[in-house]
Amino acid sequence: MTKLTLSVDEITVERAKEIAKANGTSVSAMFSQFVKSMDADRPKRFRIGPITRKATGIAKLPPDKDYKELLSDALAEKYGID
Repeated sequence: MTKLTLSVDEITVERAKEIAKANGTSVSAMFSQFVKSMDADRPKRFRIGPITRKATGIAKLPPDKDYKELLSDALAEKYGID
C-alpha cells in the first residue's frame, strides 16, 4: 500500500475522523471508497468495433419515425405487446 499526504483544514480532518469512526472504518478506507465511487460515476469511453463502424449509416429511418419509435415497435412486436 502506498502512503498519500493530503493538506486539509483541521475541521475537515476532525469531521472525517468522526464519520469514519461512526461507520466503523478508517479515513484512508473512506477516501479510497470516495475515489472509487467518483471513478465509477464517470462515463466510460468505449471503442466501436470495425463491423459496427462499417455498418453505420447503412440503414435509413423512415421520415415519419425516429429510432425510439422503431425500437419500441420492434420490441412490442417481438414480445407480443399491443
